[in-house]
Amino acid sequence: MVLLRFAAAMSLCLALGCTDRSFTPVMPEALDVGTAKTIFAATNRAELPDGSFGPERSAAYNLLELTVSIPPNHTPGNLEFGYAEPDPTIQFTLAGRHKFDQPSDFDLRLQEELSKLAPTEREVTVFVHGFNSTQTETAFRAAQLTHDIKTPGVTVIYSWPSLGSPLGYAYDGDSVLFARDGLEQLLRHLQQAGAQRIVLAAHSMGSALTMETLRQIEIKSPNWSHQNLGGVILMSPDLDLDVFRSQMNRFDKVPQPFVVFVSRKDTILNISQRIRGTHSRERLGNLASVDAISDLPIEIFDTTAFSDDAASGHFVTATSPALLSLLNRAPATRNAFERRRGPVDIAEVLPGQVLQQELVNQVSLVTFAGGNR
Repeated sequence: MVLLRFAAAMSLCLALGCTDRSFTPVMPEALDVGTAKTIFAATNRAELPDGSFGPERSAAYNLLELTVSIPPNHTPGNLEFGYAEPDPTIQFTLAGRHKFDQPSDFDLRLQEELSKLAPTEREVTVFVHGFNSTQTETAFRAAQLTHDIKTPGVTVIYSWPSLGSPLGYAYDGDSVLFARDGLEQLLRHLQQAGAQRIVLAAHSMGSALTMETLRQIEIKSPNWSHQNLGGVILMSPDLDLDVFRSQMNRFDKVPQPFVVFVSRKDTILNISQRIRGTHSRERLGNLASVDAISDLPIEIFDTTAFSDDAASGHFVTATSPALLSLLNRAPATRNAFERRRGPVDIAEVLPGQVLQQELVNQVSLVTFAGGNR
């Protein structure tokens, strides 16, 4: 068993890469060539002497504004990290980092950014990263994904203390439990700060954190999620099916839309199964059959057909140019994430062409209209 887990860990290292990602400089001059993207952040990572935030856990809860420079040659689905010596002409670069002294200062900046938008676009997308992520990488990924899909509103990341190492799976699992209160604090804060809608999007292990947080919110404040969230999106969720069902059972009314992106070719989730000694048990993110959750009021979007052109088989939603193109062309993508009081038609999330015959063989789309429970 020890050898199996060691082999799985080494496979994970090879799959995700073992580059030194501990330092990323702030380069304001990157904006001379790149496009600025504002990313707000909440974190319970420990602050380092240089003002960055590392992998250690902290009782402090900090609010930040990060400025990401998107390179001029960026193409959808591509994310080039610069790390210690970034080239802003071809790589995402951190151009600014500001820590707010008071939550009220954060609120004012958030409201300032929202006020620049049309009333129908004044929503906040909260992105919760997954396993093996640094804070800067999370900001880059959130900037890339929201830029490529042209997500309306303001983007906020919840930067929980991942070790940022492919060998830190157990540490990250413990950090998920540690970080639940901080994510709850952020969600309640955004609602009180005046966000008209909050769309909660999570990737990989961040889905476990998201579901645990929503579960504890529902225990304290029944129906809070349904009343205050404009949608929940889980991408490649690293979640056991029994655990997911127990979390969903806590909702009296499930927030809508509730969308889960899965892929049967997700190598990282296959490794996750083996690390647990449960290689025969699927994770939520690599379902081969939806029978086990077909009674839940959620929509499953199978991205397996897009895996081959994706830069990351564990994040097809963000790295497949073909899938991003479909999502970006969807005339009703934005409307699908407006506040609802019942199950949403998943056909609204994707363009009409998806349902046409020429794309039937490329897209596997399964809709459950079980309604709120």
